[in-house]
Amino acid sequence: MTPFALAAFVVCASAFSVLSFAQSTANSASVSVQAGENSLAVPPSIGAQLGAQDAKAAPDSKTAELFSPVTKANTPKIFTKPVSSGPAEMDLRQLWNELKINNPQLSSLRESYLSAKATVPQINAPSNPQVGLVWSGMPVNSPFALGGANAPTPQYPGGISSNNSISVTQAFQFPGKKSLAADIADTNAEALLATSESTYLQLGAQLSTLYYNALAAQKQLQVLKESVVRLEMIKNVAKARYANNAAAYVEFLNAQVAQSAAQADQFNLERQLNVALNNINTLVGRHSREKLVLRGDVRRAMSSVPTLIELEDYAETSHPSLKSSALQLDAARKGVDLAKKAYLPDFQVIGSSYTPRGPFSANNGALFYQFELDLIIPLYFFTKEKYGVEQAQRNQAAAEAGNISNRQQIVLAVNTAYAAYEQAKNQTQFLKERQVPQADAAYKVGLTQYSNNGQGFNDLLTAQTQLRNLEIALAQAESNLLQAQAVLMVSAGKEPF
Repeated sequence: MTPFALAAFVVCASAFSVLSFAQSTANSASVSVQAGENSLAVPPSIGAQLGAQDAKAAPDSKTAELFSPVTKANTPKIFTKPVSSGPAEMDLRQLWNELKINNPQLSSLRESYLSAKATVPQINAPSNPQVGLVWSGMPVNSPFALGGANAPTPQYPGGISSNNSISVTQAFQFPGKKSLAADIADTNAEALLATSESTYLQLGAQLSTLYYNALAAQKQLQVLKESVVRLEMIKNVAKARYANNAAAYVEFLNAQVAQSAAQADQFNLERQLNVALNNINTLVGRHSREKLVLRGDVRRAMSSVPTLIELEDYAETSHPSLKSSALQLDAARKGVDLAKKAYLPDFQVIGSSYTPRGPFSANNGALFYQFELDLIIPLYFFTKEKYGVEQAQRNQAAAEAGNISNRQQIVLAVNTAYAAYEQAKNQTQFLKERQVPQADAAYKVGLTQYSNNGQGFNDLLTAQTQLRNLEIALAQAESNLLQAQAVLMVSAGKEPF
C-alpha cells in the first residue's frame, strides 16, 4: 500500500471513529437549547452530567444539591407559582407571553393601575352625610334629663327651652368639581397603564437579548464541536505521516493541543448557556432551575424590517411612552381647570327637626322643621386659590416640556437603533458571504495539500483556527443582528414578532 493510500485510509477511519464518538456523546447528553434549522444546532448540557458525577462521588455534596431537580420542598417561598409552570419548550413569542403574565414587576404595575382606577369612583362619589342630635336647656344637676328638661318648675314656670333637635347635614361641591377631579384621576390611571406597557417592552427587549445570546452560544457550541472533528482529522493525518517518516511528531502534538483547547472552550460556552437560561427563567417568572428548551428559527426571525420613516411614524403615534406623556399632559391641563374652579363656592345643606320635648321621650309639644343652606366661600383674598392655579399651570408647563422631550428621545432612539441594525446586517452579510467561505476554502486546500505529503502544517492549523474564529464570529454577528432587530422594534413601540 502506498503512503498516500495509507494516509487516506487513516483519515477515513479516524473520521468515522470521531463521528461515532460525537454521536454517542450527543446521545448521552441532555439538550438545553434546540433550534429550527441547522445553523442553530443542539448544544450539550453539563448540568445533568455534573449532577450525576457529584451524586456518585458525594451524594450529600452541595454540587449535587445545586443540580438536583426542583421540587416543592426546595423551592424558595418567594415563588408563589408552582415550580412546573408553562410549557418547557418555548419560542420568543411564548416567552413574551410568559413575561407579560408572570413577571413580578409587570404584575406590580398592573396592580398599581387597578388601584388607581379604584380611586375614580371614590372621588366621584357624593360626600358622606352628617347626622347630628342636639338637646339643650338642661337644668342644674340634671344634665341628662332628656324627658323632663322642659317641664314647668317654680323657678321656670314656662319651662327651660325647646331646642332639642335632630339634624342631617349634606355637603355639595360646586357642580363640575367632582367630575373633573375624577376625570383627572382616571387619566392618571391610564397614563400609569401606558407606563406599564412601556416597561413591558423594555423587559421584552432584555428578554430578546438573552434569548438570542442563548441561541448564539448554542451555535458556537456546534462550531466548536465541528472544530474538534476537524482537528481530530488533522491529528490522525499527522500521526499517519509521522508513521511514514513524512512529518515530525510535534505536528501531532500541536494538533492535539489545539483540539484540547477547543474542548475547553465548549465548557465555558455551556456555562454561559446555563446562565442565560437561568436569567430567562427568572425574567419570565419561572424558577431559575426549571428546565427550559428554546426554539428559534433564524431565517424566520431575519424578516424584512420597515423603513426608518415608517418606524418613526409608528413610534410617534403608538409608542406607550408617548401615550403616557400625552395622558399626563392632558391630566395637567385638566388640573388647571380644576384649580380655577377653586374660586367657586361649595355648598352645605342642613335639615333639622325640632321638638319641645326630649328626643327620646313622648312628644307632647309642637314639632317643626328647619332648612339651612350654607355657602363655603374662599376668603383671605383668594391666596390659596391663586397659588393653586399657579402650581397647576407650572405642572402643565412641565408636562408639555416633558412630552416634547420624550418625543424627541423616542425618535432619536429609533434612529440610533436603526443605524445599529443596518451595521449589524452589513457585518453579518460580509461574514456569511465572503469571509467564512474564503476561510473554509483555505482550510480545505490546506488539508488536501497536507494529506498529499505536502508541507504547511502550520498553515493548515492556522487556516482551521481562522475558520473556527470566523464561524464563531458569524454566529455572534447573527445574534447581534437579531438583537438589533428586536431593539429596533421595541424602540418604535412594537413587539419584535
